[in-house]
Amino acid sequence: MNENGRLYLCATPIGNLGDITYRAVELLRTADLIAAEDTRHTRGLLAHYDIHTPMTSYHEHNKLTKGPILIDKLLEGINIALVSDAGMPGISDPGQDLVTLCIDIEVLPGASAFVIALVGSGLPSWKFAFEGFLDRDKKSKKRRLEEIRYEERTLIIYESPHRLKESLKLIEEILGDRKIAVCRELTKKHEEYMRSKISQVRGYYEDNDPRGEYILIIEGSNEIRPDNQDSYENLDERAHVIKLMEEGLSKKDAIKRVAKDRKLKKDLVYKEVLDL
Repeated sequence: MNENGRLYLCATPIGNLGDITYRAVELLRTADLIAAEDTRHTRGLLAHYDIHTPMTSYHEHNKLTKGPILIDKLLEGINIALVSDAGMPGISDPGQDLVTLCIDIEVLPGASAFVIALVGSGLPSWKFAFEGFLDRDKKSKKRRLEEIRYEERTLIIYESPHRLKESLKLIEEILGDRKIAVCRELTKKHEEYMRSKISQVRGYYEDNDPRGEYILIIEGSNEIRPDNQDSYENLDERAHVIKLMEEGLSKKDAIKRVAKDRKLKKDLVYKEVLDL
């Protein structure tokens, strides 16, 4: 009786073909089968590294039928490397569905677009919320933005070029004119980081058509959730800062918010919490 095969989640380059690990190349060579989001796309990567492992497709539109087939192959002892079109499989693709069905998995580290964008954004990276792609439907998109309006962590959103203008307009209307980093075509020839305010980015794309794939890194909220406002009213400045820090804000951001909410100078609030 054959031992079960193993599912390997293999990160692939998001643009520059050199951004792949030695380990990943070796795994793609030695696996029994590669399950690819788009076999035509992955074929270019395999040709570049002279890899001839058999491939099969596994994507959003066939995952319900192909998933059980791949599980059967794993039970037969076949080792499968799972790859997406770019980056880490399982993030904004159907890889997660296959992982939940498997017992024996191994993840090979490598390129991930949102991590690269976050690090290059210059915005706080110690706490962030990954939203992936917003819904294509405008009403659903608007509803989701309203839900995350008061999210204090840095926001990460994927967007396609033909929906970028509409999304930026809604983001500014609902979240306000915050700091943003618009990251385009990462690791590719026309890689670009635009760090500015949302209004300024919108103005740029009124005169320039969006091209390529985009990742938006958006400053977290400094607003107080309306249903939390009353909980701060009976606190003094020091207790207000402490409460905000307990809720996840840094000391600096907590002082800034307390000063803004109470219409005080920041140095006055700072003096109340020097020992924290």
